[in-house]
Amino acid sequence: MSGKDRIQIFPSRMAQIIMKARFKGAQTGRNLLKKKSDALTLRFRQILKKIIETKMLMVELLVELASLQISFVTLDEAIKIINRCVHAIEHVIIPRIEGTLAYIITELDKRAREEFCRLKKIQKKKKILKEKCEKDLEQQRAAREVMEPANLLAEEEDKDLLFE
Repeated sequence: MSGKDRIQIFPSRMAQIIMKARFKGAQTGRNLLKKKSDALTLRFRQILKKIIETKMLMVELLVELASLQISFVTLDEAIKIINRCVHAIEHVIIPRIEGTLAYIITELDKRAREEFCRLKKIQKKKKILKEKCEKDLEQQRAAREVMEPANLLAEEEDKDLLFE
């Protein structure tokens, strides 16, 4: 070892000034490193804060996506149920209703024909009765018996012509 690197036990004033200068350089370097370390620590904390915010946003997005996915699944189930209902209406209910309508129409037609036939029979019987009354009236005129005209306002019950 050389004598230059060695520190004296009782340093001279010059040795103290040199040593102080060395410490001053070390102190300045330490201060620079401290400032740089503080700046880097601050920057690291800012980056860490942004990373945490980004993670929170991503978690929120994932939660929203999950709820959206659940909404789509629920919507898909609702669409399936609606499709089943529409299919049932198209292939089951509407044909039943159409069959019922066809049955009702045929029954109404049948009743209309029966009513028409019934009216024709009644008209035929009334015609026969009218002819019979006219013959009786002519016989009475021939015998010179005078009858009173029939009162239309009198409360008489009509005879059932259909089921005599």
